[in-house]
Amino acid sequence: MAARPRKNNVSVPNLYPLFSRKVNKVYWRYKHPVTGKFHSLGTDETEAVAIAIEANSRLAEQRSRQVLAISDIIATSKGKAITASTWLDRYWKIQDERLKTGDIKLNTHKQKKRPVALMRERVGMKLISSVDVRDIAQILDESISDGQPRMAQVIRSVLIDVFKEAQHAGEVPPGFNPALATKQPRRKITRQRLSLDEWLAIFEIADSKHKYMGNAMLLAIVTAQRIGDISRMKFSDIWDDHLHILQEKTGSKIAIPLSLRCNAINWSLRDVVARCRDYAVSPYLVHFFRSTSQAARGAQVKARTLTMNFSNARDLANIDWKDGTPATFHEQRSLAERLFKEQGINTQKLLGHKSSKQTDAYHNDRGKEWAKVSL
Repeated sequence: MAARPRKNNVSVPNLYPLFSRKVNKVYWRYKHPVTGKFHSLGTDETEAVAIAIEANSRLAEQRSRQVLAISDIIATSKGKAITASTWLDRYWKIQDERLKTGDIKLNTHKQKKRPVALMRERVGMKLISSVDVRDIAQILDESISDGQPRMAQVIRSVLIDVFKEAQHAGEVPPGFNPALATKQPRRKITRQRLSLDEWLAIFEIADSKHKYMGNAMLLAIVTAQRIGDISRMKFSDIWDDHLHILQEKTGSKIAIPLSLRCNAINWSLRDVVARCRDYAVSPYLVHFFRSTSQAARGAQVKARTLTMNFSNARDLANIDWKDGTPATFHEQRSLAERLFKEQGINTQKLLGHKSSKQTDAYHNDRGKEWAKVSL
């Protein structure tokens, strides 16, 4: 077990230990005497001491007030390769450009921030070519230990991309990707699927409180689309007797006939669209029917409002979710897929999936229903 270091035991100026209780390890940091910024040196004390001594020596030799980049000091002392921190600066510029050109979505861009920050903090001062599997595994282990396996999956995915870009730029050898060599963190899904009876109970409560919630839930079932796409649906998206949807997440283009009917609830898309129409002038199918303190009548109902109101209605329904977590608004997409599958509808096209494997994941009811044996 690693002992917590005492400050007075560190004899090298500007070198500081940081003890992490979560992982029971000591991380070493160098404090730039001019800028006051801390730079991560990893967990290897010997290497951290050597780098700090070299940095102090170089800084002492400077006669001007120019602020030196510690990353350059480390890089030049070890060779021509750049540090992980320097590469991450370039990587982030690449991501900014990809966002600007529409190659990635804003949410994807935001999702990369924390993994990049964690890598910079943990191994920023190491050469990018010397970052190894153990370094990445330690970063992942911290999230797993904190009970965030999903975040660990995201971190691993982003760091794999970091090293792919480094390969393309020639900063690491071809095939060098320590993040790819780590084990994929496993996440047990505890969120419960939604049954038709449960949906009907929630719908009755939600619709009685807010008509727009009833409209949103009906659209969720008869279109099987995501909450963001439902919130953005407009009457102007309807032509040629079809509702046209450009999926925000994937960019898939889907045209759903207004005649499509979900037999389980006996509603067609045409019926739901007619229900969404209001004497208030609104371009959105899901809109406020009355003015509130936060929105005018006819204004778009945002996804977060739909999420909150669905959760409130779900909780009022007093459904027993067993050992799992309660179903969310998104679970209506899975329910819709299962209902339409029984009708013989091509649900892969309806959901906008590129592969049947993605659709199969939605079709899995996670043990919710009994498998009936046909005679």
